[in-house]
Amino acid sequence: MENYPFEINALSDEEGGGYLITFPDLPGCMSDGESVAEAVENGQDAVKAWLITAKETNRPIPAPGSVATASGQFRLRVPKSLHARLVRRADREGVSMNTLAVALLAEGMGRAGRPAQKRRKTA
Repeated sequence: MENYPFEINALSDEEGGGYLITFPDLPGCMSDGESVAEAVENGQDAVKAWLITAKETNRPIPAPGSVATASGQFRLRVPKSLHARLVRRADREGVSMNTLAVALLAEGMGRAGRPAQKRRKTA
């Protein structure tokens, strides 16, 4: 899965909530989860199943990134204190730093794409 680019979008309450992960290079390959991390984890299973099915049915398997024009990679330098916090959290979550960073970025992008919620005034 690490080689196949993916998109994560927040699902509305009407859609059941949580997050949807899709893989543009693999038509119909998608999964979801209550959290971004769970969607990424479930997405790994979806990619494996998609690739197995494609092989079994002799369907062509697109190369990773064949749909996207972006490389999917970038370097990021962070303060040592932030790096240490990310390492501890990745260890607690039982995921790699890369997976944690992707999940946090995707969650932030999902929030940025939603309209701000209005707060109700209470008397």
